[in-house]
Amino acid sequence: MSAADSPTAADAALDGDRNAERDAILAALVPVADGIAATFGSLCEVVVHDYRRPEESVVSIAGSVTGRSVGGAMSEIGMGMLARGDDAGDELNYLTRTQDGKLVKSSTMLLRDSGDAVFGALCVNLDITAVQQVGALIGELAGVATPAEVPTTTFGDSAEVVDAVVRSVVDAYQLRRSRPWGELDRAERVELFRGLDERGVFAVRRAVPQVAARLGISRASAYNYLAKARAQEPPTAGPDTAQGASA
Repeated sequence: MSAADSPTAADAALDGDRNAERDAILAALVPVADGIAATFGSLCEVVVHDYRRPEESVVSIAGSVTGRSVGGAMSEIGMGMLARGDDAGDELNYLTRTQDGKLVKSSTMLLRDSGDAVFGALCVNLDITAVQQVGALIGELAGVATPAEVPTTTFGDSAEVVDAVVRSVVDAYQLRRSRPWGELDRAERVELFRGLDERGVFAVRRAVPQVAARLGISRASAYNYLAKARAQEPPTAGPDTAQGASA
């Protein structure tokens, strides 16, 4: 490392100030989260995320809809936002479904510091299962078509979330190609890894070994495919590896 690349005392002080600012914003949002959850009642959950530690991004949670607690990992949508970095935008009023069947209406609002850098999010999750059931009954009586299926989102520790995203992307890709991983050529494998990277999978520590195990390949091969995916320009029109709306 050259002298020009070496961190200076000024850089360290700037990083310290930036982290102090971010910590203050997160701390200020804790009572806000409590107030929102109390206002909407037992069907509401408000989560404060710190994207600086994606494996345990939940720093505060009020209410219980997704079953998470402080120290829990971000979900798929958080991983996607992390992958987009400062270019990410808020996601408002999207629907998802928890693994135990709850229909959830959610909004994810990004947190930015004074330099406009994304470092976290405030997420509101509202359990609308009962509302949907009443709506479905009224729609059935009125002869209205059944709404489209809502995708299921994994809420849990980082290993569960990474595995859920990998399973979703890999299964969708293989379904489009009508071939399992072992029959994909090198270019298709690199494209699949690009899809995983764009979903934010590799922003989580120890994700590469999980992906390698899921695909039945060595870690070295997984790192090689990831390096090639990041080195190449994405195709203008490739397979849709997205799961759909996710949380």
